Amino acid sequence: MIKKLSELELKKLNSKKGLLALLSKEPLNADRAIRYVDYQRKLKKLQVELIRMQTWAINNNERVIVVFQGRDAAGKGGAIRRITERINPRHMRIVALPKPTEDEQSQWYFQRYVEQFPKAGEMVFFDRSWYNRAVVEPVNGFCTPKEYEIFMNQVNDFERMILESGIHLVKIYMSISKKEQAKRFADIKGDPLKQWKMTKVDERAQELWDQYTEYKNAMFKKTNTDISPWKIIQANRKTEARVNVINHILNSIPYDKNLEI
Repeated sequence: MIKKLSELELKKLNSKKGLLALLSKEPLNADRAIRYVDYQRKLKKLQVELIRMQTWAINNNERVIVVFQGRDAAGKGGAIRRITERINPRHMRIVALPKPTEDEQSQWYFQRYVEQFPKAGEMVFFDRSWYNRAVVEPVNGFCTPKEYEIFMNQVNDFERMILESGIHLVKIYMSISKKEQAKRFADIKGDPLKQWKMTKVDERAQELWDQYTEYKNAMFKKTNTDISPWKIIQANRKTEARVNVINHILNSIPYDKNLEI
């Protein structure tokens, strides 16, 4: 039986975005297309608020750091793109650091991240951060047990100093199921425009799922503090996750919601 659509639903489908959403995937799915139109409308409103928040930060010389962690293919990059695509690029940066150089390996672990911290009026989004040492590095043997222990003993004090310096710090963990991760990996491997995203670390993510879970849980237990809590975003559905991520950032930063832009 074909579902009877309401007048409002037909209006949504009859829009440019609605028709594109309806025809972009087979088989045709009206409910999916309507959800996408609703998502786009929500996203636009939230992006206006992000501009307001950024304007407040610029006007008041505020500094904002948003840390994104999560399993491989959890949608961190996609969420960051939706957050940053409408705000002023001169007052924000996306930081996704590569493997540390030989010199960086000899430095205090946090040093290369501190060098990326925001100046007055700037927002910085870390696509993975110092928390690599809490999960990715020990699981894959990229650090020693001693280096891991030192990090876990220092990280809460490090973040306390960040906050006491007046920087706003938001920590987001994007969570997906093992089945969803496998599906996304298959999609990436099958898309020539996305194949570059797969790394050797990604290739072993399914095999090492339980080890990642063990270290992830230890990270939350140690670093989910009252002054610097984690926000876990369920990310199996990308559009919902992006909306929830932006809402959390907006709710975490005490910007002037009545500011004219």
